[in-house]
Amino acid sequence: MTDVSRRGLLAGGAGLYALATGLSPAEAAASPADFSTRACAPVFGPVAVAPGDPRYAELTTAGNARFHCRPREVRVVGSTAQVVRAVQDAVRTGARVVARSGGHCLEDFVDSPATQVLVDLSEMTAVGYDEQRAAFAIEPGALLGNVYRTLLKGWGVTIPAGQTSTVGIGGHVLGGGYGPLTRLHGCVVDHLYGVEVVVVDRSGTAKSVVATREPTDPNRELWWAHTGCGGGNFGIVTRYWFRTPGIDSRDPARLLPAPPAEVLDSYVQWSWPQMTPQSFRRLLRNHGRWHERHNEPDAPHAALFSIMTALRKQSGVFTLSTQIDAGLPGAEGLLRDYLAALDDGVGVPYTHDVRTTPWLRSMLYPRGGGNVFGLRAKCKAAYLRKAFADSQIDAVYRRLVDESYDNPAAGVLFAAYGGKVSAVPPDATATAQRSAVLKAFYLDTWTDAAADDRHIAWIRGFYRDVYADTGGVPVPGEINDGSYINYPDTDLADPRWNTSGTPWHTLYYKDNYPRLQRAKARWDPRNVFRHGLSIRPPD
Repeated sequence: MTDVSRRGLLAGGAGLYALATGLSPAEAAASPADFSTRACAPVFGPVAVAPGDPRYAELTTAGNARFHCRPREVRVVGSTAQVVRAVQDAVRTGARVVARSGGHCLEDFVDSPATQVLVDLSEMTAVGYDEQRAAFAIEPGALLGNVYRTLLKGWGVTIPAGQTSTVGIGGHVLGGGYGPLTRLHGCVVDHLYGVEVVVVDRSGTAKSVVATREPTDPNRELWWAHTGCGGGNFGIVTRYWFRTPGIDSRDPARLLPAPPAEVLDSYVQWSWPQMTPQSFRRLLRNHGRWHERHNEPDAPHAALFSIMTALRKQSGVFTLSTQIDAGLPGAEGLLRDYLAALDDGVGVPYTHDVRTTPWLRSMLYPRGGGNVFGLRAKCKAAYLRKAFADSQIDAVYRRLVDESYDNPAAGVLFAAYGGKVSAVPPDATATAQRSAVLKAFYLDTWTDAAADDRHIAWIRGFYRDVYADTGGVPVPGEINDGSYINYPDTDLADPRWNTSGTPWHTLYYKDNYPRLQRAKARWDPRNVFRHGLSIRPPD
């Protein structure tokens, strides 16, 4: 092919792409990530769905069935240009605009009566390598399972994100997502190179902005603000770029961590009926102290990730699911020593099943976990810097065995954290809890709307009891270290449930909040993007 004909073909391709996206031919020609990752296919949408349309019910169904929105329009989009137009239309008409990618938000930040225009990003699913930026470009509607599958099959790499394959990457990344490889490779935002965000300036003009972690990037603070702020704060992210810091290469197979070929997939179940207050205390104390002692970023133990799940005693579910690289020298011994340390002095029978599983299969079909999607739910969270005090463990036990409440689908999960997370300073990203070793996820799920008040009251009482010494919330200190914004809980901003005097934003962002407020003032000066726990403009 001659140079002339090659240039003509590229120009023609850019022109076709421009027709599909609404970009000018020049803009389209300058967007190799868009063009290459979509393999020249037509771009989806936009599609406008209003009440009365048969699709409306599906597009307005929330992940948490307690909530429901009735927007005047759902705009299903397929490109950044379409998002810009949707946001501009909303601003022009004074409509409250929100975005949805995977739909797993636990509060009503999207599914609120105040929502008037819902921008549905679920069809923006491209995953590919952007040669121009030497980074992997991922659109917000891509589900974690598809991201893992594409990165592994295409380049043998991955990102250390979550274990629920149906979560959309859009919101997961923004909260500083974590998963089975986090102790080994850090939070997902530790590998975030850049973001493309649709923002609204002071004049009310919607536009897309690219921000990277490059020190010379004038938009760098916008990148930083998206490394743990949570969704719905500054704009709508339409693309993420990932590349591990410090790697000087343009070989895509070297730009992100390689996952294990296989993992030891371990599943332990203790006999709940035989668990006494003393054995319960011993097990949770052992578990917390093991994570205190094995928090080094580069130790072999960093390859071990586990989730301990203790639902109410009537469920019979008291389990530990663990994943570790099967190819790691001494992996079986590390797993055996871990279980022995946890079980030391507990004296309760347990069963143990361990399998060698391909890593991708383990991620797509995890053993255990706490997916609440599609149920009515109220959830809460906390970071732990060390093992709970015995009084806290005893409060957990009392709530899980209390016979005055009868829901088996309620309890608490403890997810391993720390390791490589602690190698990053707390102000390097917006994810501030870098000394935490565990995350606690309190959940209560049910199906009957008439029972909402009873179930919500139970989990509020549960959380209040565990943190009774610090005003009912996990105030950062010797043991507790605040909460995780990807498991949002509007009770933390309610003085009826947070009596500590510690502001909700300190629980989520600690000392990083003023910097997030400055980013808010610059990038969302009209406070277009807001919800119950959004970053507030500075006074």
